[in-house]
Amino acid sequence: MKMTRWIYCTAILLMGTIGSAQDEPAAESIEPIGKVELVQDGYAFTEGPAWEPKSKSLFFSDIPNNSVFRLREDGSIDRFTDQSGHTNGILIASDGKIRACQMDGQVVEYDIKTGAATTLADKFGGRRFNAPNDLIVDANGGIYFTDPLFRAPTPLPQTIQAVYYISPASDDGEPRRVSRVTSDIKAPNGIGLSPDGSRLYVCPSGQSEMLVYEVLGPGKLSPAKTFCELTQPEGKSGTGADGIALDVQGNVYITSDLGVQIFSPAGKQIGLVEFPQKPANVSFGGDDRKTMYVTARTGLYRVAMPIAGLH
Repeated sequence: MKMTRWIYCTAILLMGTIGSAQDEPAAESIEPIGKVELVQDGYAFTEGPAWEPKSKSLFFSDIPNNSVFRLREDGSIDRFTDQSGHTNGILIASDGKIRACQMDGQVVEYDIKTGAATTLADKFGGRRFNAPNDLIVDANGGIYFTDPLFRAPTPLPQTIQAVYYISPASDDGEPRRVSRVTSDIKAPNGIGLSPDGSRLYVCPSGQSEMLVYEVLGPGKLSPAKTFCELTQPEGKSGTGADGIALDVQGNVYITSDLGVQIFSPAGKQIGLVEFPQKPANVSFGGDDRKTMYVTARTGLYRVAMPIAGLH
């Protein structure tokens, strides 16, 4: 039943993607259609931008200050919680629920009204996770998340750095199951799914090669392949990524030392958006989802883009 549901949801997504692709030819290059704008500065280290469409708000985290903030439609910013467990990546899925990776060792779901967090998973093999970093939800409601070493105890509780899968909530109330779905990766960080859900992108911080996996079923992946190699800053080599986002055409936006590097689904670099500070994570928002939000060290930035981001 669950596999059938996953295939059905994936098929619906695929049909939507094919329709979009027919309406919009694949981009050969992507550039901003506006100037990069500073929304707010003065934070310690911003991360995890995520657009909430009902309230037209953007949630983002400030990791050292143990807080999640909310940029409201009127431009005001308030503190959503000051007990974030050092939240990093945040995701508001199509079901409207806020899910997040807390680097203190758990993946949680936030109550949008109170800011209270409910733990979805905090252990694998009887040991806490290293420091959950970023996450993506599949069409079945399952959660893939990365678990690198940043802010983790030493020695690493899980001994390796990998990607995990949390099974969807069941109708009969059974607890969610956690499985490790990759082997050791050099600091797995940003993570995303293609529009049809058939490919999982994992972007490590410890290498210049970005990875892609074929999704064989919920929580079941092929061996990794190299998706692309990031352009390196002059005089450096082996620098990796932080966060990623995708647009409706399947292009992949990767935060790096140089800015947001943009790659086609075939792994060809087709754009670069530079920012005053080194970006950590990227997301899309606005009514048309064509505003690219970027968290970059002490600031939150935004810029208008020509292609809508994938929700």
